[in-house]
Amino acid sequence: MKTIGTSIVAIALIISSYNTTSGQNKDMSNPFFNDYKTPFQVPPFNEIKLEHFLPAIEAGISEQQAEIKSITDKKEEPTFDNTILALDQSGELLQKASIFSNLNSANTNDQMQALARQITPKMSAHRDNISLNKELFKRVKTVYDKRNEMNLNHEQLRAVEKYYQDFERNGANLSDEKQAELRKMNDELSMLSLKYGENNLAETNKNFKLVVDNEADLKGLSAEVITAAADQARKDKMEGKWVFTLQKPSMIPFL
Repeated sequence: MKTIGTSIVAIALIISSYNTTSGQNKDMSNPFFNDYKTPFQVPPFNEIKLEHFLPAIEAGISEQQAEIKSITDKKEEPTFDNTILALDQSGELLQKASIFSNLNSANTNDQMQALARQITPKMSAHRDNISLNKELFKRVKTVYDKRNEMNLNHEQLRAVEKYYQDFERNGANLSDEKQAELRKMNDELSMLSLKYGENNLAETNKNFKLVVDNEADLKGLSAEVITAAADQARKDKMEGKWVFTLQKPSMIPFL
């Protein structure tokens, strides 16, 4: 008994040491590494800083990789719960940190764009590592092939079919050679898409202005659009005129 007790204590100390070390790798002042205490668990945008994103995304990728490995390492027969549901529930931290993409699209700047160029290839590779994971797809396919024998409800059945379809459409059935080509194309496409967005934004933000000085030319526009154009004219010190820019709320109604 003494030997068993000593072993238990030793194991507990090892686990405690591991957890402490693991915790030290995370800066707990980073909001992404903590539970949100906001209403409805919305991201605390007032606390999130640009430097918080990359560590959270890298940690999120590592965590989801470990979660995927725990699925593929299972010896039990693949089921909805231990494969489809487990996959669906993986990547919680990465999902939290992925608001970077939304912010970069809606309210970017030079610093965010530079960070996006670091994050984008990491995310592209991570998505491929999941969708082209042979062992994971094998388990998903097993559930898919036996879906009508598993007594699944309508929602579960749809989830199984959707996951299988996503894997298949993302190259899971391709040969190793074709998957390597696909990885390269996905990486190139992700960076080209990012570059296109940057170029499009730069073009939109150019100092182009359409100045209207004849009120009759505004016929057909809503009062809100006309008021906004007049406000822009005042900002540009062109009182009494209407200014339209390439920004969507301004130019699209005019066109």
